[in-house]
Amino acid sequence: MKTVKIVMLTVYLCSLLPWHVAQAEEIKIGYIDTVKIFAEFKETMEAEELYKKELEIWKKRASDMESELAQLREEIQSQSLMLSEEKLAEKKLLFEQNLKEYQEYMNNIFGEGGEAERRNKELTQPIVEKINGVITKIAEDEGYTIIFDAANANIVYAKKALDLTERVLEQLAQQMETME
Repeated sequence: MKTVKIVMLTVYLCSLLPWHVAQAEEIKIGYIDTVKIFAEFKETMEAEELYKKELEIWKKRASDMESELAQLREEIQSQSLMLSEEKLAEKKLLFEQNLKEYQEYMNNIFGEGGEAERRNKELTQPIVEKINGVITKIAEDEGYTIIFDAANANIVYAKKALDLTERVLEQLAQQMETME
């Protein structure tokens, strides 16, 4: 009799639970490696090459400006005894102006929010959006609840079958083929 009361109480309590709790959703988890995706995705490599070329141009300009400053500094030091005070003051003023231009250039190009940072974001943002779109499509089509990034999430262990990196790369490659 006591067993029957316990069973009836359990049935009654279960009936009070919301229906959706009883129908718990299956959790499906996967992960990707963004470092590998960025390293192997053709569009990323092309953007990186373009960025490196632009970066070299900026660095060359900075190097030229540094050389010009070094030459002016040397002229001032070596000719300080031979030049009139007026000419020496002119050279020092020119050096100060060039130094200011150099500092402004470095800040505008390489400083926080500078041209290099903006250009890098401009080149990578569409790629990141494309990769995220592929990940979202795989997740929605195959019912994944959550997808981790192994490069940033410190995954200590995961079954290889959960790794979606190659699938993301394949779909990105397919998208590239249809665009060409």
